[in-house]
Amino acid sequence: MLKTRLSEHLQDLLLDNEVLEDFLRQLSDLAADFAAAETGRPVVCSVRVARKRRPLALAAGDPDAGALDRLQDDVGEGPGLEAQQTGMPVLVPDTTMDPRWRRYQRAAAQRGSRSIFAVSLIDDPDAAATLTFLSTSPEAFDDGAVGACGAFAVRAAKVTKLAVRFEAARGVNRDLLMAMRSRTDINLATGILMAQSRCSQSEAFSMLSKVSNTRNVKLRIVAGEILRRFDGGPEATAFSA
Repeated sequence: MLKTRLSEHLQDLLLDNEVLEDFLRQLSDLAADFAAAETGRPVVCSVRVARKRRPLALAAGDPDAGALDRLQDDVGEGPGLEAQQTGMPVLVPDTTMDPRWRRYQRAAAQRGSRSIFAVSLIDDPDAAATLTFLSTSPEAFDDGAVGACGAFAVRAAKVTKLAVRFEAARGVNRDLLMAMRSRTDINLATGILMAQSRCSQSEAFSMLSKVSNTRNVKLRIVAGEILRRFDGGPEATAFSA
């Protein structure tokens, strides 16, 4: 049933979650359920999305899985980073026997993760995403499980890419809205100064800029203070550098 409805589940995750982290958290849970059904073993998952000029977005169905994913950034190595950097799936049959990424493998074994399978979801210039499956059982991911989890990742990659793009678009909209509000505040504050000081628009704007530079605060903040003073009543409208 999970296989037949997988595409619907993934689409629902995308439609039901406007916040990227919420989408990733539910994606990690769905991936874990899928992999557990395929392997017959306990599986947890973590999903990471790295974007330019944005904080790392990370979700995991288990605290240890999240800690191991973050550990990769601290030590600069690990199966998830390897999959992200190469775009190729990475399999760790047994963390106690695998000689790669020794610091990560030691930490993974100590936290009870014995086998790991990591696969890249997104490899774009502006974003990279990785899905990591972890099991407490060694050699949990045989050829059949690797193939099934890889197929899951292919489907998940499409909705994850859309989720990241939607989040970026919402960010642009928020930035535009903030810029419009800031420009409105600055224009209104400039008009107040023109009326109070009986000066031109350029002179009023120069006054705003002078205060902004002197106090080392953004122009919109200075404008907001003027508007709040103006709303407070006639005696609160005085403004000086």
